[in-house]
Amino acid sequence: MRIIINNSSMIPIYEQLSDQIKTLIRNGELKESDNLPSVRTLSKELKISALTVKKAYDSLEEEGFTVTVHGKGTYVAAVNRQLLLEEQKKEVEADLEKAVQKGRAYGISDEDIRSLFDLIMDG
Repeated sequence: MRIIINNSSMIPIYEQLSDQIKTLIRNGELKESDNLPSVRTLSKELKISALTVKKAYDSLEEEGFTVTVHGKGTYVAAVNRQLLLEEQKKEVEADLEKAVQKGRAYGISDEDIRSLFDLIMDG
């Protein structure tokens, strides 16, 4: 499992970690029942606090991406395609929102932004 932490990013480390693990699950690099590294192992590997890794793992479990078996470890949960699709839609929505805000900041009218979107969609 290849995880890259950016210490200078404004995004908290636990979010970077959980986001990258979600991406690995979505891309099929981590499959159902795959065992994630232990909290201690991953914290040593990434040179971050074990509490940070624990927070990321707890977040993944709350969102349904992983299951933790006490004394055994954390595993990738059965893939919920609907949950993955919703996560992906949220990411696309956030990107589109940024694009609209950027267009408005440049003084482009909403109508022109829609025209650009339509042009891209017709591609």
